[in-house]
Amino acid sequence: MFSLTVADHIMVAHSFRGDGFGPAQRVHGATFVVEAEFRATALDEANLLVDIAAARIELRRLLDAIDYRNLDTVPEFAGQNTSTEFLCRHIHGRLCAAARDGRLGESGRKVEAIKVLLRESPLAWAAYDAEVG
Repeated sequence: MFSLTVADHIMVAHSFRGDGFGPAQRVHGATFVVEAEFRATALDEANLLVDIAAARIELRRLLDAIDYRNLDTVPEFAGQNTSTEFLCRHIHGRLCAAARDGRLGESGRKVEAIKVLLRESPLAWAAYDAEVG
């Protein structure tokens, strides 16, 4: 299996609902390093998995929708705890759509699986890994 990873970062604000979250129920900030790993069993005729420039541009485009935002005010996230795990799955879904639609280059249509990893700190991170489907 071949893989190619691109990365970027975002800064967000959000709060969580539920007593188990303690002080995180108050609005707080988070900075995430976002890694998107694309995987496929074969390369294209140019020996590429995806167009790395297109993958970086598309990841940035997707992240721009939530970067420097209070996620509590984003209508799409209404009623959700925007945990690190939740955000991984959200970004994963957007990247899958980009791959299927050819926004990662034509070879991106052959991506079989994507893993999205968000690093909250050097000591804590979460990921979502699934087939493009």
